[in-house]
Amino acid sequence: MISILDIFLNFLKIGVFAFGGAYAVIPLIEEQMVTNTKWMSFAEFSDLLAIDELTPGPIIVNASTFIGMKLASLPGAIAATLGCVIPGCIIALILIHLYQRYKQIPLISESIRVLKCMSVALIFSVLIKMFLKAVFPQGSYALKEMNILSLVMVCVSFYALKKFRLNPMIVMICCGCISLLASFI
Repeated sequence: MISILDIFLNFLKIGVFAFGGAYAVIPLIEEQMVTNTKWMSFAEFSDLLAIDELTPGPIIVNASTFIGMKLASLPGAIAATLGCVIPGCIIALILIHLYQRYKQIPLISESIRVLKCMSVALIFSVLIKMFLKAVFPQGSYALKEMNILSLVMVCVSFYALKKFRLNPMIVMICCGCISLLASFI
């Protein structure tokens, strides 16, 4: 059994290092929950992220709450959410104050630019992992192991979102329905 204190402290650590917004923090959550603590598998983590995308609200808060709930029911959800949110609130207040006071200094504006680049790299790393897990569900990157339906859905979804500016929820529901139908065939 995982203790509530352990959940809180792990998410507190995530919250302290949660730079770059919610999508940039996903690799940090994944590393902590899947690699370091082994509290969940990457497949479980991917499933929770998919559910997270369907729900309203901040992604990092939803992810923390879902993971905490999976690990230790309602007390785990509360501990994970508080652990994740408290550091961000404190750090945001401090950084906003400092930024307003010192934003004209070139080092500060350059630091902000570097943080943006790091965020893109972190988001891209999770994107690649999730893409590979969707297209190669067995973990073997052999062409014969490729899930063609997943690859087609990724490509068509990306195209539909960019070309026709469809609501992402509609695209996700359509992909879910197609996957459900394919599982019956």
